[in-house]
Amino acid sequence: MTSLLDSTRDRIIVAAEELFARTGVARTSLRAITALARVNLAAVNYHFGSKEGLVEEVYRRRLEPLNRARLANLEKLEKRRRKPTLEEILEAFMSPVASLARDPAQGGPTVMRLLGQTHAEAEAPYKAWFAGEYKRVLDRYHAALCRALPDLPPEDVRWRLQFLVGALTYPVAERQLVELVSGESMNPEDVHQVVHRLLPFVAAGFRAPVSVSKPGRRRLAARPTSSRKR
Repeated sequence: MTSLLDSTRDRIIVAAEELFARTGVARTSLRAITALARVNLAAVNYHFGSKEGLVEEVYRRRLEPLNRARLANLEKLEKRRRKPTLEEILEAFMSPVASLARDPAQGGPTVMRLLGQTHAEAEAPYKAWFAGEYKRVLDRYHAALCRALPDLPPEDVRWRLQFLVGALTYPVAERQLVELVSGESMNPEDVHQVVHRLLPFVAAGFRAPVSVSKPGRRRLAARPTSSRKR
């Protein structure tokens, strides 16, 4: 934590955000949060009611600006006379993440690690709340993508939109792993290069043809019967 804020409530949120980003929500105890924030356990219950309430507040203050930016980008595209391209829609969704990641005032790299941890969490209550915060944005982008890709079934559009969320989170939240695989150093303040490299990749994924084969149980080949009589 780079600074000690005056407000007890703010100190708890900042401490929780840092620890959630470092070790994940499930593995972070309230005792660890209160020790870093230099407050007592009663302060958490007073301001947030429970750990779940604290988790929601930590994510709300980061997700709401991100979601507003994504919706504003999409509305700007849709107000134009010409129909937005697939690449324009995808960039409208992806670019606010780059802006968030390089802005210390919005949490910078810490927030990206936080979002990465959330996607990896196995705790159902946190995932349900996180998905709820995303729902309005994903529904709006799903509709826009369906209009841009009228030949792609809506179900496939929704699946590919989920793949986009994962593809965008990984290289920003796990910068060290990306550097290890690519062999190139990545400036944490220049996440725009990630979006620039990722955009044609995800656009090609959205344009990929739908597989005609449906998953099913493989049938075992019948064992040949022997003609020899015993």
